[in-house]
Amino acid sequence: MNTDTNNKVEQIQHMLRKMGSLVVAYSGGIDSTLMLKIAHETLGERALGIMAVSASLPELEQQQAVDIARGIGARLKLIHSDETSDGRYLKNAPDRCYFCKSNVYDHMVAYAQEHGYAFIVDGTNADDQNDHRPGREAARERGVRSPLLEYGVTKKEIRQLGRAYGLPNWDKPAAACLASRIPYGTMITIPMLSQIEQAELALREMGFVEFRVRHHDQIARIEVEAADFPRLIDQREGILTALKTLGYTYVTLDLAGFRSGSMNEVLLKHGKRKAA
Repeated sequence: MNTDTNNKVEQIQHMLRKMGSLVVAYSGGIDSTLMLKIAHETLGERALGIMAVSASLPELEQQQAVDIARGIGARLKLIHSDETSDGRYLKNAPDRCYFCKSNVYDHMVAYAQEHGYAFIVDGTNADDQNDHRPGREAARERGVRSPLLEYGVTKKEIRQLGRAYGLPNWDKPAAACLASRIPYGTMITIPMLSQIEQAELALREMGFVEFRVRHHDQIARIEVEAADFPRLIDQREGILTALKTLGYTYVTLDLAGFRSGSMNEVLLKHGKRKAA
């Protein structure tokens, strides 16, 4: 690990010591996992991970996140968020994540205040400033701090640190809530989220790692890395059977390949993207 990255970690540790006690908004992704790892090593029992559980979180992701936190030795609390009861979230406008994160952070703030934790931190990093993230505003409004962002830790550095610390998800592809598979403007329903979750589980069981199943009513639009195109075509009969059984009428391959946040492309096309 280079000196600059080590210095950033030391600065973050100093920051956390000054905070005294805190809650880490934990999702099981490498960013929040690294934040939980550093917080646990720095503050011990005075650091607690909180993970929000709802229909928008795949069950497999939840279990893997719990196992990782257990492996770190960090304390973890699961709370049930209820963004799927908020009509503003279900409306699925481009600011959907604002309402989701508002709900989640309200629960975390209440828990932190009730149990005497002084701060809430998340895993937002220096590279996240370049993406459409309306949830960042919800975090800022509630005083959530982002140590990795504040000290300029990049995604590449996070993965390097994760590997050095022996975190099992150091090279895990980025994940996102199931609602991110649904085009803006399409009302979100819990059965729809479940359908997407089961479709992606089917592809995962076939050996695909970095991919998305985008939901367009009766159409499942699959994004995989271009290198996986031949393998997907080879398994097309099994994929068709699995996804049609789940209720899709048509199953397509997106020739542009996998790209995280592809549903935001419509915002760029129409000039609606806002800094978040």
